[in-house]
Amino acid sequence: MDADSLLLSLELASGSGQGLSPDRRASLLTSLLLVKRDYRFARVLFWGRILGLVADYYIAQGLSEDQLAPRKTLYSLNCTEWSLLPPATEEMATQTAVVSGRFMGDPSHEYEHTELQKVNEGEKVFDEEVVVQIKEETRLVSVIDQIDKAVAIIPRGALFKTPFGVTHVNRTFEGLPLSEIRKLSSYFHFREAVDLKNKTLLEKADLDPSLDFMDSLEYDIPKGV
Repeated sequence: MDADSLLLSLELASGSGQGLSPDRRASLLTSLLLVKRDYRFARVLFWGRILGLVADYYIAQGLSEDQLAPRKTLYSLNCTEWSLLPPATEEMATQTAVVSGRFMGDPSHEYEHTELQKVNEGEKVFDEEVVVQIKEETRLVSVIDQIDKAVAIIPRGALFKTPFGVTHVNRTFEGLPLSEIRKLSSYFHFREAVDLKNKTLLEKADLDPSLDFMDSLEYDIPKGV
């Protein structure tokens, strides 16, 4: 949800039964505008909310002029004060893969995981149980990144790429035509292309390089994911 049209977007999404209170909405509207100003973002998106046992995480992302440049992700526990999260890494994904269950809602909370590590003593090698601690903030970063890569989508035409390789918001885009709404080919993963780079020149022949520069949902397996 774009912070500039946040109230309307929240109203449209409230039909799912998971809405925000008027106080939270007002706090979000004000604080996200300040985040945009203070961090000098071109756009700020309200990513959503991750429910926790003691508190919920409200997530926002800041974008630069290049819409596909790495985003900055922030979280808040009260919709007023925001903290910047570090970039996600493969190491984080590996560490947090062993953690399951609900979030606590405390970024300093540490999960404990016991794993076996090989220990050498002279010529002998044996397994030793080691307790590994994983911070909830690290898990939060990893989960947001995985969700973004899997299901952050954008309609075809909402962004365009210039001949210089910079991606901008298409100010003339007013939505998909009715004939295109139900087609998976009308939607892209909102991230740098992965599968597109592996296509042959023949497969790319009918693509518009200014619009078709991200991976289409049409080729997802299973479809729609």
